[in-house]
Amino acid sequence: MTRVLLVDDHALVRMGFRMLLADAGMEVVGEAGDGEQACQLYASVRPDVVLMDLSMPGMGGLEAVRRLLAQDARARILVLSAHEDTAHPQRVLRAGALGYLAKRVAPDELVAAVRAVAQGRRHVDARTAQALALAQLEGDASPVELLSEREFAVFIQLARGRSVAQIASDLKLSPSTVGTHLYHVKQKLNASNQSELTLVALRWGLIQA
Repeated sequence: MTRVLLVDDHALVRMGFRMLLADAGMEVVGEAGDGEQACQLYASVRPDVVLMDLSMPGMGGLEAVRRLLAQDARARILVLSAHEDTAHPQRVLRAGALGYLAKRVAPDELVAAVRAVAQGRRHVDARTAQALALAQLEGDASPVELLSEREFAVFIQLARGRSVAQIASDLKLSPSTVGTHLYHVKQKLNASNQSELTLVALRWGLIQA
């Protein structure tokens, strides 16, 4: 039986996933409401698959993917996201997640994706895979591709309205380090303040209005 750790900040969403996975003969061995809790739970429940929401308060899914794989290089992670951009799946897969699914996929595909990732196979939903392939062919790169992985994490948090102090706490960095990343983000994206960074994120579908 495939053992799954559910990570989503909405209890009702987790309940729906738990019922769906149970019907497919899988066992939910733990639930977490944010990335930090997921990292704490992982060692005790040792799941076959971590089913991870991308956008959560505090430590988001992308940072949690990095932390979990640093904790256990064999961790098998399937990320779920409501984002329609290409930057998030690129970053998530680059960070080491085995799968990426848009939340609009059918329940059957979610079950199939969990099974694939449990077996160590990659799984990306068809529409996201097509968008990634087209972006590569057409060279339609988002300006945020200029950002390093850490700069991207800081940028997304800032665009969502988080303060430097909050980001430092979420990412386990010093405020001065976050400030340095912020300076580089503004330089690379030609933005002068947090409002302009939010507009860039909205323009490229990286956050929802």
